[in-house]
Amino acid sequence: MRTCLSSCLPVTLRCRIETLLAAPGFSNTAWLIADRLIRMGLGLLVGVWVARYLGPAGYGSLSFVGSYVMIFSALALFGLESIVVRELVTHPDDERAILGATFLIRLAAGMAAYLLALALMPLFRHDGATTLLLVAVLGSSLVLQAFDATDLWFQSRVLSRYSVISRSSAFLVASAVKVCMVLYGASLTAIAAATALETLLAAVLQVVAHARRSGAPISCWRWDRGWSRRLLSGSAPMVLSGMVLMIYLRVDQVMLGALGSQAEVGQYAAAVRISEVWYFVPTAIVSSLFPGLVALRSSDPAGFERRLQGLYNLLAFLGYAVALPVTFIAPWLVRILFGAAYQPAAPLLAVLIWAGLFANLTVVRNAHFIAMEWGRALLFSTSLGAVSNVALNLFLIPRYGAMGAAVATCFSYWIAAHGACYATARLRPTAAMIVRALLLPRFW
Repeated sequence: MRTCLSSCLPVTLRCRIETLLAAPGFSNTAWLIADRLIRMGLGLLVGVWVARYLGPAGYGSLSFVGSYVMIFSALALFGLESIVVRELVTHPDDERAILGATFLIRLAAGMAAYLLALALMPLFRHDGATTLLLVAVLGSSLVLQAFDATDLWFQSRVLSRYSVISRSSAFLVASAVKVCMVLYGASLTAIAAATALETLLAAVLQVVAHARRSGAPISCWRWDRGWSRRLLSGSAPMVLSGMVLMIYLRVDQVMLGALGSQAEVGQYAAAVRISEVWYFVPTAIVSSLFPGLVALRSSDPAGFERRLQGLYNLLAFLGYAVALPVTFIAPWLVRILFGAAYQPAAPLLAVLIWAGLFANLTVVRNAHFIAMEWGRALLFSTSLGAVSNVALNLFLIPRYGAMGAAVATCFSYWIAAHGACYATARLRPTAAMIVRALLLPRFW
């Protein structure tokens, strides 16, 4: 392998790749990417099959409810993920108290989010009990997300392979169930139940994996008032930021469903599914490097800045590498994957794929702000993106339908990732880093 690298690659690139392969977080990133590759391959195959089976209208209903529930997931998660990982890294001796407080906070938040989702659904749709039943089924995942506290422990130990095995196993079982349902002509509600089954199985398997690896099952976790207050005080801006983030990520499908037809939502959802299929890559890279980034901030500020710029450059490069070819092959992709019934999704895909460039930069920017403990800046930028997305959707959807939603999504992603950084002097260096990444993206 080394001989091949030496003969085929420039010295700088070869050294960079060898350093990456030797990095402690590379194995963790590889496992996360493997998980997403399974989902990208099998998940896309099963998802396309389900979409063809349900048709644009049925698939639109399922996507509408899925996006609606996802908005409430930010409340269920309660903005604790990066905060808990940071605290587990810096206070390993208190992990049982930290995890216990995290679990109980998320359990209460998940139940509140579930009830709120059910109560507010009639404001968006007035088509009877069917949609409400879908919310009740898919919304059960909001409560089960409390068990993802085990995944935070694996992240802090850079041991995400255990979470990957658990989630992938649950995903494979749920996918098999969906295939059987399609073969036997199951209802839309039954297919939604298979999606909820995946969340339940993943929770059970992660709890078992955590107990075996840590030697301390969740029954050993304890409620600590001091840690609870500390996590709650740190999570307050993150909860709002997470909710705003989910709004600007998913409000397009919710508003399109409220202002347009379910068939149009189905076309839009097909384009979104293709455009977002690779979003796991930046998330996997940054989540694996985040613990080291936090440690580097205090030990080597200059190295921290270099690492950040390198991440911005890398994820901008990946954004361009995906967006440019997909823009030209969008009609072919849609026709091959979803069939002729979904062909109107092709121009939507050609626009939405560019949102991925700014989504990549947002992942790094979020890690940057969290490492610096700039919770208010994160809340401000995501709020600005959400407000612009809602406003643009209100203006563009009645005039241009799904294409208006696609344009609104791209523009609001840019605002959240980059445009908001020009609002204050403290954030302008971050804006300059993003400009450098956009103008000079590179893999090494």
